[in-house]
Amino acid sequence: MPKSARPAEAAAARAQPGILAACRLIESAATPPALQVLADLAALSPHHFHRQFKAVLGITPREYGEAIRSLRVRQLLPASASVTEALFAAGFNSSSAFYDKVRELLGMRPERFRQGGDGETIRFALGQCTLGAILVAATAQGICSIALGDDAQALLDDLQARFARAQLIGGDAAFDAWVAQIVGWVEQPTQALDLPLDIRGTAFQQRVWQALRAIPPGSTLSYSELAAQLGMPQGARAVAAACAANAIALAIPCHRVVRNDGALAGYRWGLERKRALLDREQAS
Repeated sequence: MPKSARPAEAAAARAQPGILAACRLIESAATPPALQVLADLAALSPHHFHRQFKAVLGITPREYGEAIRSLRVRQLLPASASVTEALFAAGFNSSSAFYDKVRELLGMRPERFRQGGDGETIRFALGQCTLGAILVAATAQGICSIALGDDAQALLDDLQARFARAQLIGGDAAFDAWVAQIVGWVEQPTQALDLPLDIRGTAFQQRVWQALRAIPPGSTLSYSELAAQLGMPQGARAVAAACAANAIALAIPCHRVVRNDGALAGYRWGLERKRALLDREQAS
């Protein structure tokens, strides 16, 4: 490790308790607290607080607040009397602030999300590959799910739970071509999967997932290395959590992230599949 990096990491470590306290305040506040309030809580100047917050988490306090509001609005919409009620309860100070980010937050119109994806059409296919059962699903925007497992029905049940009132239909010719490309890639993973994706997640999750897509087949990074690439040397746990939240296997290759000692950990679709994918990539 370069000597110049050590003071920065030490400073981030010292600031971490105050940063975590600020995170708890952001999470509990009805509206995003002012930067000065957060900095005072962490016993730092606003400038140093902002810098250390990003060093620890990889995103700014504003982006963290947006992620919290995104989570809140997704939780509140189904049970709220109206979209307006949900967005203000989630901490948005105006409807325009919400609608400016609605595609990033929800992936669909809020009225449709509130109704469990009612009216959204999702094409899907179930099949078998050498890693077991595989499910591929896509909205009009692109692939929204690639899942692997032992039981095809369990994969379908999970998709139906995520999109409770969407219309699930069989694929057309273009969708079937995507499925064939994905299944073929499982057997011979020689290059990145180039597919249109409908990626739904917080700003931080999307940063991590974009970084994952830049890891070439046959290569791996540790959670710490990936966190460092994202400018957050203390953020390995946050990176691991974002990897675990990924719903699009293979195309967002979270299997290429390993522990610092090279051991495998934390694969949503099973460590045996993670090992098989890495072995195939490294042999290609």
